[in-house]
Amino acid sequence: MAKVESFELDHTKVKAPYVRLIAQEHGPKGDVISNFDLRLVQPNENAIPTAGLHTIEHVLAGLLRDRLQGVIDCSPFGCRTGFHLIVWGTPTTKEVAKALTSSLEEIRDKTEWKDVPGTDKFSCGNFKDHSLFSAKAWAAEILEKGFSSDPFDRKVVSDK
Repeated sequence: MAKVESFELDHTKVKAPYVRLIAQEHGPKGDVISNFDLRLVQPNENAIPTAGLHTIEHVLAGLLRDRLQGVIDCSPFGCRTGFHLIVWGTPTTKEVAKALTSSLEEIRDKTEWKDVPGTDKFSCGNFKDHSLFSAKAWAAEILEKGFSSDPFDRKVVSDK
């Protein structure tokens, strides 16, 4: 079986929240796809409940695309501690951290239920499992700590 990088990462040594570049893949025509680990909470110590994580996922899908060029996908980890972000190109961890911070600030401060996309049975496979209240609470808790650009050493990214 092929090795998967994220299963090789020592989850006991990381210090969340952070943004980590997992890998950059280069296509045959020179195109680059970057894969980021957007770790929101400390692995094996916390996990965002599915309803809150699901709502964060739906809102981040649009907000990150508004803030970063080339977003292909942002998908939650099964362990509920964060997301994979797949993008065209080579944004830095600091650029991604700033976009993620701004997105979570919008969830915390401005997002209303009417702003959450994909909340009916036609546009979501589990539309009853959402919680904007939980999404806002987790966004606030995560933002209080700030995002590090290094997964092992807290180097919080600021707007300054």
